[in-house]
Amino acid sequence: MGRFLMETYAMVLPVVLGYIVWLLKWQKRDRDANGKGTMLLLRVQLIEYHDRYVALGHIPSYALENCIEMYEAYHELGGNGMVTEMYKEILELEIRK
Repeated sequence: MGRFLMETYAMVLPVVLGYIVWLLKWQKRDRDANGKGTMLLLRVQLIEYHDRYVALGHIPSYALENCIEMYEAYHELGGNGMVTEMYKEILELEIRK
C-alpha cells in the first residue's frame, strides 16, 4: 500500500506543480497587462494636465497634488521619457489656491 501511494504521489506531483506554474504565468501576464494599462492611462492624464495648465500659466494646488501623485505612480510603473520633462514644466508653474 505504501509503495502504491509513493508511485501515485510521484506521478501526480509533477502534474500539480505544472498546473501551479501555468496559473502563476497567467497571473503574471494579467498583472503586466494591468500595470501597462494603468501606466498608459496615467500618461494620458499627465499630458492633459500639462497641456491645460501650461497654457493657463498656473496650476491650482489640488491639481498639482494630483499631478505629483500620478507622476510618482507612473514612474514606479516604469514610465519615463517625455512625461518627465512635462512634469518638470508643471512643477515650475505658479501655484494658485
